[in-house]
Amino acid sequence: MLVFAIYSFNLYSLLRYPANTMRGKTVIVTGANSGIGKAVAGELLKLHARVIMACRDLQSAEEAAREIQKEAGQEQGEVVIKHLDLASLASVRRFCEEINKEEPKIDVLINNAGVYQCPYTKTEDGFEMQLGVNHLGHFLLTHLLLDLLKTSAPSRIVVVSSKLYKYGHINFDDLNSEAKYDKAFCYSQSKLANLLFTLELAKQLQGSGVTVNALTPGIVRTRLGRHVQIPFLAKPLFNLASMVFFKSPLEGAQTPLYLACSPEVEGVSGKCFANCEEEELMAKAVDEQAAKKLWDISRRMVGLSD
Repeated sequence: MLVFAIYSFNLYSLLRYPANTMRGKTVIVTGANSGIGKAVAGELLKLHARVIMACRDLQSAEEAAREIQKEAGQEQGEVVIKHLDLASLASVRRFCEEINKEEPKIDVLINNAGVYQCPYTKTEDGFEMQLGVNHLGHFLLTHLLLDLLKTSAPSRIVVVSSKLYKYGHINFDDLNSEAKYDKAFCYSQSKLANLLFTLELAKQLQGSGVTVNALTPGIVRTRLGRHVQIPFLAKPLFNLASMVFFKSPLEGAQTPLYLACSPEVEGVSGKCFANCEEEELMAKAVDEQAAKKLWDISRRMVGLSD
C-alpha cells in the first residue's frame, strides 16, 4: 500500500518553461499569499513576470513575497503587493481603480482566491461568504478589468474551480442561502458558478483576443480546508495521508501555470482543464441557459446592471 501511495504521489510532473517565458508580462494572482496562489506567483516570478499579488492579508502577502523572491534567485521578475478583499465589493472597486490607473496592461488575470466550507457568515455586502468570495467578488473584479485586458490582448483569464462542483447546483430560489445553509453544498455551488461564469464569459469575449479557461486543481495541501473539523485523534493519520496522497501547492499550481503561460492554449477559450489537459464536464457545468441566467443575476447583485 505504501509503495503504491508513494508511486502515485510522484505521478505529478512539474512544468518547465524557458526562463524568459513571461518577461514583460504582468499577471494578477488573487490569494497569492498562500497555497496554490503563492506557488503560482513564485513560478511566474522565476519566469520574469511582473506579479501583482492581490491579497486580503497584507502582512501575510509581504512574508510570502519575501519567500518567493528568495527562492527565485537573482534573475527574477518583479513583485507588487496590493490589497484586495473579495468579501467587499468596495475593496474590489478600489483595487480595480488602482490597477486601471497605474497599469498600462494586464496580460493574465488568475482568479485563485477562495474560501472553503466556512461557518455561515456574510460578506460586507450581505452575500453568503462562499458565493460572495468565490464567485461574486471575482465576477466584479473580472468585469472591472475587462477593458484593460482587451487593450492588452492577447490576454488570458484563468479561473480556479474544483471537482466538488459535481455535488452542487445553482439554487436560483435561494442563491444567498437565506433559508438553509449547508457549507459543503454552498462551496460546490460557488465552484459550479465559476464554471458557468467561464462558459458565459468566453461567449461574451469571442473575437476580443481575451481568452478565459477554468481548471480543477485536485486535492492540494493548502490552508483552504482550515474550517474543516478533524477529530483530534485522527489528525496524525490525516496529516500522514495528506503528505502521501495530496498534491503539494507547487503540484497544484501546474495547471493554472499552464493556462497562464503555455503556447499550447493560445486562443483556446471556454474550456476546463485538469492536470494540464482538457477536462470533460458534467452537463450542469455546460448549461448555457443556466450560465446566462446566473450571469444576469450576478450583474444585478454586484451592481453592474443599468
